Amino acid sequence: MKAQPDTLSGSPVARYYRANDPKWHWLEARETPDVSAFLESANQQQEKWFAPLAPLAEALYKGHLARRELSVTSLETPLDHYTFWSETGSEDDYPRWWRYLNGHPEQRECFFDVQARAADEEFYEMGDMALSPDEQWLAWTEDTQGDERYTLWIKSLPNGQPQALISDIGAGLCWAEDQTAASATLFFTRFDATQRPDSIWRVSLPFEAPEKHAEPALVLREDDTEFWLGIGKTRSRQWLLIESGSKDTSEVYALPAQQPAAAPLCVQPRQAGVEYSIDHRPGAFYQVHNQASTHFQLDYLPESALGDAKAQWQPLIEPRDDVTLEGIDAFSWGLIIAERDHTQAQVVLRRWVLDAHQHRLIDEYIGLPEQPCSQLLEDAPHFDTQILRLREESFTQPPSWFALDLTSGERTLLKRAPVYGALTPEQLVSRRIWATSSDGEQVPVSIVMRADLADQPLPTLLYGYGAYGEALDPWFSIARLELLERGAAFAVAHVRGGGERGEPWYLKGKMAHKENSFNDFLAARDALVETGISDPDRIAAYGASAGGLLVGTCINRAPKAFCAALLDVPFLDVLRTMQNPDLSLTTAEYSEWGNPEEPEVAERIRRYSPMDNITAQHYPALWIEGSWFDTRVSYWEPAKYYAQVTQQQQGSAPILLHTDMSSGHGGASGRFKAWRDTARQDAFILWALGLSTL
Repeated sequence: MKAQPDTLSGSPVARYYRANDPKWHWLEARETPDVSAFLESANQQQEKWFAPLAPLAEALYKGHLARRELSVTSLETPLDHYTFWSETGSEDDYPRWWRYLNGHPEQRECFFDVQARAADEEFYEMGDMALSPDEQWLAWTEDTQGDERYTLWIKSLPNGQPQALISDIGAGLCWAEDQTAASATLFFTRFDATQRPDSIWRVSLPFEAPEKHAEPALVLREDDTEFWLGIGKTRSRQWLLIESGSKDTSEVYALPAQQPAAAPLCVQPRQAGVEYSIDHRPGAFYQVHNQASTHFQLDYLPESALGDAKAQWQPLIEPRDDVTLEGIDAFSWGLIIAERDHTQAQVVLRRWVLDAHQHRLIDEYIGLPEQPCSQLLEDAPHFDTQILRLREESFTQPPSWFALDLTSGERTLLKRAPVYGALTPEQLVSRRIWATSSDGEQVPVSIVMRADLADQPLPTLLYGYGAYGEALDPWFSIARLELLERGAAFAVAHVRGGGERGEPWYLKGKMAHKENSFNDFLAARDALVETGISDPDRIAAYGASAGGLLVGTCINRAPKAFCAALLDVPFLDVLRTMQNPDLSLTTAEYSEWGNPEEPEVAERIRRYSPMDNITAQHYPALWIEGSWFDTRVSYWEPAKYYAQVTQQQQGSAPILLHTDMSSGHGGASGRFKAWRDTARQDAFILWALGLSTL
């Protein structure tokens, strides 16, 4: 790894250090002028260091654009009255939405221009879009700052004047089914002081003058600070479902979609540690839950028994040791069931056709084209449809959309994302290896690389997350091709704490078992070397958000294992954040990390929290990204980590911080700026891996 010119003299860390605050807590005072001055100085330092790599970043960006389809048209989705789709122009960041009256494709009309709405905003993010039941009104939420606080807008279709109705709300929206010619009811969420969605509200919108709506009415408030609220509607369109959930406990309320003012009815009272979800077919409710097993099971209840405290749910699918039941989608004819295979570490779909008595008529698996592969059921708005839309992709194959005719079994390719350029998907190869962790557990590791280089140790980027039960299922990346073509391999460590091998895999990597995540990641790194896939001196680590905790901890413990690390909006100051219940997310995270008010929990977190374990040692090159408006991982976490590691760095590898002063947790808004940011990160990675030649 060639060193860059030494431009770290005069570091902002040296200039802004305060002897009475060695932990840099003063950076948490957002309004202090020195805070923004420090961040801007760090940005300037990074820009100066990065200058020699700017041509590479530009080449990566242009190569990325050349490989992908820039002018994108989505698949058409027919609803009851109109068919809808979006089109994104080749030079646009955001789409335009179109429709035509069913059966009359020649009458197409643009009804919503997101590109135009975002044109004058430095930051723009669409939260949600919701069509009224008659498809003549559009409601949406938008955030123009990056702090995930949204404003509700509404307009009549196709050409009504947009009107801002309610500010400082959550992203999600849901229409009731009570629409008349004069009005309709819309549901939304609001936050508490820590930006926890703690309440559901409804507002009746008079269509002649929506701005004259009555004050929104509170539907449900959640007082437990570990629980968040959200609302949705069953595909049958007969019920609205309000879910109150923590990281490990659920409670669902139902109310008739045509009677939105009715009192919500609790489907099943919460029990600590019991998670469940609900769906509906006329005559029955279905519940996926883990009350008896961490692998989950499926029960049903006659619709007439809802609200009867003595009613007993009846089993449909018992728990099995080799799979986790992840969820269901209900249709008029039966269910689509998503199961996660523990051995293959991926989801498979099954179709169940049920009669009126919940007896199975058909039970069959929907086949996968390759292993490993991601297969998802795309949104199917029609309750009685016999044609499903599936989305499939892998580490080597771009997304493809198929129509599956359940009557004939025929699969029809609707669309495949094109890939341009010299490196084609057919020239890639994907492998799955198993790493042995410190306790003997076998950890899956996925790798993708050029097929012609697969017989030699390669410079490797190792990615991990390992939290909240999130599964890193196979996904295709256009930007990744720039790394692969230049000779790098890309690997994913499916560590415990994620959901790749089902709910037990998640439980073994959280709370008191969090150490497993770190051991698994380091074991994955070693397995890449032992199998001859990776060059031991050229392995870089990448972690974002909670993945930043994973990588940050491993860097502290084994800095020589990696030549570099990229930490993107990383969760690094775990103990201090979890000790502050006034911060966004903190109380909701107790069931993931623990409540540090308990001394043994505080000590457990302290042992791995990256910020609390920085020591004087040779750190690898670090590229650290933060966002000024981030409400999930506050900007000061990456900033304080950068400052303390810079002070403790015993080697010559650069420690670099960039804070985006106009974005939030999700990074830059607009696809082109996001792609430029990715190109800059990839240029750093290629430099660290010794592959930075243009």
